[in-house]
Amino acid sequence: MNAKSIAGQLGGRRARLALSSDSAHPQADRWSVSDFVALTKPRVMMLAVFTALVGLSSSPGRLDPLATFAAVVAIAAGAGAAGVLNMWYDADIDAVMSRTAMRPIPRGKISGFEALVFGLVLAGFAVAVLGLATNLAAAALLACTIVFYIVVYTAWLKRATRQNIVIGGAAGALPPVIGWAAGTGEVGLEPLTLFLIILLWTPPHFWALALNRTDDYARAGVPMLPVVAGRAATTRQILIYSGLLALASELPWMLGFAGAIFGVIVAICGALFLLLAGQLNRTAGADRRAAQRLFLFSIFYLFVLFAALLVDHRGQSFSSMRLSHSGRTAGSVHAELVPGAVRSACCTINFREV
Repeated sequence: MNAKSIAGQLGGRRARLALSSDSAHPQADRWSVSDFVALTKPRVMMLAVFTALVGLSSSPGRLDPLATFAAVVAIAAGAGAAGVLNMWYDADIDAVMSRTAMRPIPRGKISGFEALVFGLVLAGFAVAVLGLATNLAAAALLACTIVFYIVVYTAWLKRATRQNIVIGGAAGALPPVIGWAAGTGEVGLEPLTLFLIILLWTPPHFWALALNRTDDYARAGVPMLPVVAGRAATTRQILIYSGLLALASELPWMLGFAGAIFGVIVAICGALFLLLAGQLNRTAGADRRAAQRLFLFSIFYLFVLFAALLVDHRGQSFSSMRLSHSGRTAGSVHAELVPGAVRSACCTINFREV
């Protein structure tokens, strides 16, 4: 199955769905508030808000309570807007997949046009509020995240390559960077380690789900890795990415951004993640339980990792922590506290200067 044939199949389905979703569904004018809430993918939104809050609370900058509340609302709205626009564009795929067929647009509860307008308004609101409440760097990052998720991942990668999740996962990995930028106006090395962790977490998390949904994706013509490469190749890739994830998860501790509590918790969770990935790699194709166990544990893993980081810092900045190998209080790696030459070495990007 090549990209052209997939595009052709999807093009026909999109045309048929556009007609049916806007005119053929008698229930299209019977929407409720819960239908619009469902479009925002609330569970994905909560995960984005949580990781963004960790980035914000770990940053050296501090916002007043009102600005913090506005930033949380804006990031939640931005994540929700990305979900809405994703469902709008993917309505043709959702209609033929059993996992997504009951979403509001395929069911005819909300028309494609209504979803598009709702998503665009929500996105504009999110970016504007974040910019006014915090700074332009955070607002620009939020806008880029939404665009990347819709244009690069949803409209292009998802339908064109088996590496869709690997590259597209960057959008889901950006919330902690946005949170950090909201507090500081900058992007430093610290939030980029969190970005890397989520980026490496996404493939094993999503492929574990996709292994038990192979027929769904094949029917929709989406070239997910289990569809185009098979189960054995997918489980090997899951194991490889799980190993990389376990190593990357220790970076905050290894680089002195987090303490021993975080390091121990992550080491234990990483070992369990690798154990489950190894079990999945050894299971037969008919056994769906191993993939389901890894998928569920991956959610627990990310939550525990970020919660441990939050507890470990006790509301303090990464920058104020002591480096375990130096025996003295380290100078802040934050851009505000280092001279210009060292500032570049610390990988700190000031978006106000770009």
